[in-house]
Amino acid sequence: MAHFDDASILETTVESKRVFDGLILHIDHVNNRLPNGKLAAREVARHVGASAVVPVDGDGNVWLVKQFRAPIDQILLEVPAGKLDYKGEDRLEAAKRELKEETGLTAGEWTHLSDIVTTPGFSDELISLYLARDLSAGQSHPDDDEFLNVVKLPLNELVAMIARGQVTDAKTICAVLLAEKVVNG
Repeated sequence: MAHFDDASILETTVESKRVFDGLILHIDHVNNRLPNGKLAAREVARHVGASAVVPVDGDGNVWLVKQFRAPIDQILLEVPAGKLDYKGEDRLEAAKRELKEETGLTAGEWTHLSDIVTTPGFSDELISLYLARDLSAGQSHPDDDEFLNVVKLPLNELVAMIARGQVTDAKTICAVLLAEKVVNG
């Protein structure tokens, strides 16, 4: 692979202005100086961040949630996940909270799989992905605006569904494929 100087493609922020403060997103208009000296306008969606969990039980089943997603007007099959309560919140603690809230499960073993940037073309959202094992059942407590169906599927069946395009949620695809490597060696 050829070696390139990344400094030759780096943009520098000259100005940033908050133009919208929403419930989940904050929008900044940013002017960046390009490597050739010209200015380029960028629109950036700022997001507090999130954590997502692949809970795998002793029988090799993954616990998932189905929920309606208004931006795409569809019900999606997803791993349990949720946004951080505040910038800088411990991401593992957020993952534990979301697992309990959405499925009622707690886990005795946690593995950090990766951190992913979901849509770097316009957003700074970072999601931390975890594998949770040694699961114990409890009572779920979804948020007031959260309506979920909990689904249990064998890990290998879920991987096959991803390969067939039956799972389209990006964080779920990434998390499950990374978890499968850990679980199945």
